Amino acid sequence: MAEEQAKKKLRSQEWFGRQDKMGFYYRSFLKNRGFPQDQFDGRPVIGICNTWSELNPCNSHFRTIAEHVRYGVLEAGGFPLEFPVSSLGEVTMRPTAMLYRNLAAMDVEEGIRAHPLDGVVLLMGCDKTTPALLMGAASADLPAIGVSGGPQLRGVYRGQIIGSGTNIISMSEQLRAGEITLKEFHEAEAGMNRSHGSCMTMGTASSMASMVEALGIGLPTNAAIPAVDARRNELARLSGRRIVQMVHEDLTPTKILTREAFENAIRTLAAIGGSTNAVVHLIAIARRIGIDLTLEDFDRLGRGVHCQVNLMPSGQYLMEDFYYAGGLPVVLRDLAEAGLLHKEALTVNGRTMWENVREAECWNREVITSIAEPFKPDAGIAILRGNLAPKGAVIKPSAASPHLLKHTGRAVVFENIEDLHHRKDDPDLDIDADCIMVLQNCGPRGYPGMAEVGNMPLPQKLLKEGVRDMVRISDARMSGTAYGTVVLHVAPEAAAGGPLALVRSGDLITLDVKAGSLHLHVDDAELAIRRAAWVAPEPPMDRGYTRMYVEHVLQADEGADFDFLVGKSGSPVPRDNH
Repeated sequence: MAEEQAKKKLRSQEWFGRQDKMGFYYRSFLKNRGFPQDQFDGRPVIGICNTWSELNPCNSHFRTIAEHVRYGVLEAGGFPLEFPVSSLGEVTMRPTAMLYRNLAAMDVEEGIRAHPLDGVVLLMGCDKTTPALLMGAASADLPAIGVSGGPQLRGVYRGQIIGSGTNIISMSEQLRAGEITLKEFHEAEAGMNRSHGSCMTMGTASSMASMVEALGIGLPTNAAIPAVDARRNELARLSGRRIVQMVHEDLTPTKILTREAFENAIRTLAAIGGSTNAVVHLIAIARRIGIDLTLEDFDRLGRGVHCQVNLMPSGQYLMEDFYYAGGLPVVLRDLAEAGLLHKEALTVNGRTMWENVREAECWNREVITSIAEPFKPDAGIAILRGNLAPKGAVIKPSAASPHLLKHTGRAVVFENIEDLHHRKDDPDLDIDADCIMVLQNCGPRGYPGMAEVGNMPLPQKLLKEGVRDMVRISDARMSGTAYGTVVLHVAPEAAAGGPLALVRSGDLITLDVKAGSLHLHVDDAELAIRRAAWVAPEPPMDRGYTRMYVEHVLQADEGADFDFLVGKSGSPVPRDNH
């Protein structure tokens, strides 16, 4: 009797359980693949939401992962149906994959809502696929479980360990400074990305995979298993089994993605030295379900949390080492034991966070340090405010130069990314190591899409002098694999008329990370004169998705989501089409 009631409650039976013209229609066309009649008799229909694409190298192995999910769904008595959604490859997309995150989130949400699905497995890897799938699934609010694709194996070049993104940046600067040859540069390329998977540094992809685990929306160990390790396929298979049970339990994202879950994620982000991009993404995901996550939450919860994980770009090891050392469960256990996690937060396996991690063991304290003797103390993502960033800005202290965390310098302003590329290597550029590089019009509207250009390349003449870091300020983002004393996400952005638009070369700026301050030393009267003369830049495109994006995107401090997608929307069964 209970089984019959469970079958009647399945959303998919609104399609497949009908014994009329439309029931014939829905079942008949799927039978062209050889599905027998009993496949439609009340088995949970599980969507496998796949972001596989040959244009997205990080997700190139997802056909294999999807097959393992399929095995798991079938083993648990479910009916798996794979469907594609937009695959956002950070490596290949222009102007930036972030421009299309909201489009992919819409694709996911509407794909789930429109089809006869009872639950969904989300296959995600490259930077923007993770938040996009979580945003869409949270809005649809059907039972969902995340499966990340996993990081690549370690990069190796001439016997040295190199990390994706981090060493791309350092070696490109070495090439520009004349310290390595083009042949050596190409040799490093081949050795860096030598397996399937996403960046093997603690970049945005691995940070967001860690957020999946910390939020409880993915199974334990999701964050760090290498993409080509058989245990990644096992995780996919177990996730396929688990989603079927989640459907029977009606365990939906809104029951897991609580405020407590997001607070756990914020502290975990600080402890792993995670990407600043996660700030924007976590805010966007939370606001999709009505949780008003703010920069103040990151400041309140993350400031003072020690960075425990010695991984690039903040340290020396890579994600493969992190997994062998015990992975994210060790960090979560340490945080919980220190009273920094909500232990009772529910996770997708039906257990609490504490039940999942209390027996985790660390096998290498050089990679995962203890809270008592952390890799970098008080190095969580810091939030800055001041007359230059009235709605906030972020900086990642663990990846910055300590001597620059309190610094006053003369601004050298670049109006946009083209201006930066045109002038940065001009030998006559009036700049020295004490200056502060300022980049305007690279925020959500200005680029558009808020590209990862905030870690501006240093001028060639300074590189040849041995300079390797300077304070850099922009309304842009930077790759989670990047490093340096880089202030990002300045809000409001320049293209929206924020104070950043009013900065001129020669102005003095003070950065004080400990005080949480970003101050432009220009008086209000002068700023008012500059504001009166300011002219908004022309929209980058007057048609299609980009036009919609520019007209509706929110600022970075609000998650850069669309204004019309914020808030809980639920997942009703769509209107019958006949």
